[in-house]
Amino acid sequence: MKLNHIFAIAALAILSFTTTGAIAQSEKEKNQAEVQAKVEQTLAEFYKAKPKLKAEVEKAAGYGVFTSYGLSFLVGGSGGKGLVHDNKTKHVTYMALAQASAGLQIGAAETRYLFVFKDAKAMQSFIESGWEAGAEIGAGAGAGKSAAGGSVGQFTGGKLYSLTKNGFQAGGAVAGTKFWKDADLN
Repeated sequence: MKLNHIFAIAALAILSFTTTGAIAQSEKEKNQAEVQAKVEQTLAEFYKAKPKLKAEVEKAAGYGVFTSYGLSFLVGGSGGKGLVHDNKTKHVTYMALAQASAGLQIGAAETRYLFVFKDAKAMQSFIESGWEAGAEIGAGAGAGKSAAGGSVGQFTGGKLYSLTKNGFQAGGAVAGTKFWKDADLN
């Protein structure tokens, strides 16, 4: 009888580990699907705001799309998720972002970012080190829809576009943003 109990316990343990792995995998796939849906929605919004952008993205080595949610009052912070898509290999790298800022600022906003990489080296560098820092001054607002046109910036290896989806930001601040591979989604 004891041997039967040992086999039963071993079988339950194996089943438990297998089931836990399957649940974790389905949760990962669910989270990946949420990021992908947000990316598709964001790309559609960018293309609506600037139709010529679609051809630019298609001709690029790749692109990164991120959504960030944040609050600020003198000091601020935001975070979000997104992905980098390699147009040649079709490989997707899921990433996260965090931003911290300090200065004369006030706001709460949902901001969308689109990185267009002109070459594979710039894209890979972004995936591996993903750091951008800079000062921001100005104001932006969006109420239930994208602010008209968004802003455009240059970075080594490409262009960065941004849209404020919902909320407002006003003032000036020194900000640092970090992008990194999302260990839970890759």
